[in-house]
Amino acid sequence: MHEPVFTTTVGKLRIKVYPTKEALGLAAARHAAQSIAKALESEPLCNVVFSTGASQFPLMAGLQEQNIPWGQVQGFHLDEYVGIDKEHSAAFRLWLRTRIEQKFNPAAFYYIEGDAPDTAAECARYAALLKEHPCHLGFIGIGENGHIAFNDPPVADFNDPHWVKIVELDQASRKQQVGEGWFPNIDAVPQYAVSLTVPAIMAAQEIISVVPDARKAEAVHRALTGPIATSCPASILRTHSNATLYLDKDSAALFRGS
Repeated sequence: MHEPVFTTTVGKLRIKVYPTKEALGLAAARHAAQSIAKALESEPLCNVVFSTGASQFPLMAGLQEQNIPWGQVQGFHLDEYVGIDKEHSAAFRLWLRTRIEQKFNPAAFYYIEGDAPDTAAECARYAALLKEHPCHLGFIGIGENGHIAFNDPPVADFNDPHWVKIVELDQASRKQQVGEGWFPNIDAVPQYAVSLTVPAIMAAQEIISVVPDARKAEAVHRALTGPIATSCPASILRTHSNATLYLDKDSAALFRGS
């Protein structure tokens, strides 16, 4: 097993840098397995919120190597596009169904129905589910514009009164989805999404943030060295009481050089 090549703490946020994204994913997955086991010492079920996207592939590979009692895990997710069908190739429900539910067979997986006929009612339904099943562990990625979930800088609110809301995606978010290959062009990317808010994310008892790749280096640098502000929503992770950020050499390059 690779050891981290660099560790530090910024604010309350623990940071671990690994030589490769594969080593990062395996280390984060082992950490997750331990956290789930600890939660199950006192709870019958462990509630886990999953991020999606290309950056989470190393974590998914690492999770397959762990002996996790998935029959005692309930899954949730961070966001879904408004109006998108659950079978659309870019739907987060499809990503999670194929990479989590079908591979690991958790006790339950609660999906955000982005194509629900009443999106506001769907936000209220999902918020109630989250409060009924408090999150033990959140896998929270960081977007190229510094977002967490779809809390892009223009819409992020650290004191949001809602736990789930409809958000308008900014250009950087939509371009990222095209860059990762989920959509053919920016016009095909939905303009709106249903997203967990920052307070809902920060309510997780523990956060494991998996952020590989050079394209995330600027966001990582801003999150760790800039002000704690909605101009880089991921900066709020520095205030969480139990959060660990897993980086590879590429995503950590600007931070380590600062």
